This record gives sequence, structure tokens and C-alpha cells, in this order.
Amino acid sequence: MVRRVVDQVQQAGLSRVYLVVGHQSEQVMEAVPDIPCVIQEEQLGTGHAVDKCRGVLEEFEGAVLVTYGDTPLFRWETFSKALDYYGEQQAAAAIITAFMDDPTGYGRILRDEEGRVRGIVEESDASEEERGIKEINTGTYCFDSAKLFSYLERVGADNVQGEYYLPDVLPMMLEDGLRVVGYTVEDPRECMGINNRVQLAAAEKILQRRINEHWMLRGVTMIDPDQTWISEDSSVGRDTVIYPGVHLEKGSSVGEDCVIGPNVRMQAAQVEHHCQVEQSVLQQAHVCSYASIGPFANLRPGAVIGESCRIGDFVEGKNSTIGANTSAAHHTYLGDAEIGADVNIGCGTITCNYDGIKKTKTIIEDGAFIGSNSCLVAPVCIGRGAYVAAGSTITEDVPADSLGIARGRQTNKEGWTKRRFQGDSR
Repeated sequence: MVRRVVDQVQQAGLSRVYLVVGHQSEQVMEAVPDIPCVIQEEQLGTGHAVDKCRGVLEEFEGAVLVTYGDTPLFRWETFSKALDYYGEQQAAAAIITAFMDDPTGYGRILRDEEGRVRGIVEESDASEEERGIKEINTGTYCFDSAKLFSYLERVGADNVQGEYYLPDVLPMMLEDGLRVVGYTVEDPRECMGINNRVQLAAAEKILQRRINEHWMLRGVTMIDPDQTWISEDSSVGRDTVIYPGVHLEKGSSVGEDCVIGPNVRMQAAQVEHHCQVEQSVLQQAHVCSYASIGPFANLRPGAVIGESCRIGDFVEGKNSTIGANTSAAHHTYLGDAEIGADVNIGCGTITCNYDGIKKTKTIIEDGAFIGSNSCLVAPVCIGRGAYVAAGSTITEDVPADSLGIARGRQTNKEGWTKRRFQGDSR
């Protein structure tokens, strides 16, 4: 949640970002290790938190944006527009406000008869009349840095909570004739704060709907957007169809004219154009164009699937490169393998890549045919155009255009079944 707030602030073009942390500060800092943090050991309110930044900003002159780490739905565009509005109005401060049908829990914006901001009152300190105001303080502000820290010195804790409220600098500014303005956000859901996991789930739903609408407006078909989850750093190409139960995570990408799902999970995976992926898991895998994956395939880190490949049900690939037009239709494990083009991998094939100490490579060259229920014990190479007979355990290289057979000789005992069931032990 904090990471997303930081990302949006940075996208708004702010050059310096500081995070004020207090409760469980170590966990928060682990989530954003690239952001300098200011410690607020004793939590004495929002004014006290901002004042802790006095040292790091004492030589800074210009606009300062202050926002909460638990309001993750703000868009960077809102931050940017608020800063622009603040500058255009030549104000000492700008408040990002919103109109809410149920303003419970938020500070209310107080305006005069002409609509000018004259202050903010916290709900715990508000009168009955003031609690009926629908315009709320989102907790996000733009300030002139020098004026902000000057007025913070005058803020007291004479309120119900005994805390130093950041909004208390605003009436002081107004009394001194400074200009304070309100920038109203278009979508009040942006200012939604998160205090529990119910609200977290609700915010996630809003964010996901926003992301899905973004891609649908760019030509992606979603059969059921409410059952489609796409991270902000993932992408989907035009004319792709996404079925329910799809999760695109950690910067995954899907190309154009694909069919994804139902029930597909991709993590940091790439699928190129014109592919079909059904009921499968792809983690740090790369699938080239025109390939077909699944159902129930598991492509693990380092799996690279070539153009027009067929990777079928219960096929697992890990740290393996598979050439174009190769087929592994079902029930196969391909680990630490280099597989060429136009190869047929029969059902039940296993690359035996691990000897308990180290992992070694299996090489299958172009045009090879691997019969069903074969074990390829690495390191081993199956040559170009070679065949491996079904049921073989291959421990030595098979030369090009050769047939490798490695299985016990069949013996038939005639009449054995009849004698057994008649009690004849011969």
C-alpha cells in the first residue's frame, strides 16, 4: 500500500520524497528500501509528523506535497493537478478536498459565503452542524515549504486527542491574510483511507476496476472484469480475450490477439502475440507467438517456449528452452533442457536433471522424436532426427538419425494366467 503511494508521488514529478514512519517502522522501511525515512518515535499527530521533516527540508524552497501512506487510490495525475492549481492560485496552501455522501470519520472543509476556504475542523471537534458538511479534507495538501514550517511552530495540542494537527496551520495562515485554496478531486474514492482489511479489500476492488477499464478501453475483451486481476505494472495487447480467473502479476505482459484463461496465473511472465493459455501457471517464463499452453501446464522460471509450440496438460518446464513447432502434449517434465525445433515429446517423458548434488542439462536436437514414458538421464544428448523408443531409460547419447532403445527384453510365458487361476504352480 505504501509502495503504491510512493510510486504515484514519484510519477507526479516530485524530485525528493520522504516517508515519515512510526509504528512498526522497520517493516514499513523494508517495503520501500529506496526511500529515505524520517522517524516519528512518538506519534503526536499529523502536524508533529510533518514537523519531523524540518531538518531534511530546512534548505528547500518551493512547493511541498503532504499525503498519507494509507490512501493508496490517489492517482499521480491528481497530485500533479493539485500542485499546478496551487501554483496558479499563488496560494500559501492548497487542500485536496472531496465531496462524500457519508463523510463520517473525515475532517470537514469550512468555507465562507463566497466559497473561500476558511478552515478545517476534525470530526471529533466538530459541532453537529459542521458534521453535516459533505466536503471533506482528504489529508493531502500542497504548501509553501518555508511558510509550512514557520506556522508549524505555532501549532498547539489543545483538542480532544491532545495531538498536533497539521490542518491547524490553515486558520493561522488565513488570519495573517495568506491565501488558502481547495482543489476538489473528481473521484472521491481516490481519498479512501485504509484502517482495516475490509477497507483494504474494498480499495483493491476499486483499483482493479480502474485498471481493467483502462485495458478494456484499449481493445482488450474481458469476459468478466470482476474476476480478472491485473497488476498496475502488467500489460495486455489489443484484441486479446481474457476469461475469468486470470491473474497477471509482477510486470507480466500479454501480446495482441491472445486468449488467456480461464484460471491462469502469470508472475513476471511474458506471452507474445496470438497465443492461447488455459488453466496454467507461468512464473518468469517467456512464451513466443502462436504457442498454445495448457490446460494445467506449469512453466517455471527460465522456461522459454518457442513459436507455435504446443505445451499441453500437466507439462512442467523449468530453466529450459524449447524450439519452434515442438510439442509436449501431456504429462511431461522438462527441466534444465535445451530442446530444438520440430521435436515431439511423448507422454510421460522426464528429463532426469538432478542427481541429488547438482543439476545437468539434457539436449534434444531438431526433429527428434521422444517416445512415451521415456527417462532421459542427464547429461545426455539426443541427436538431430533421432528416435527414442517408448519406455526407454536413456543414459548415453543417441546419435543423429538413430534409434535409441533402453528397456528390458520382453518375455511371454504362455498359459501362465490359466495355470495360476487353476492352482497349477508349474
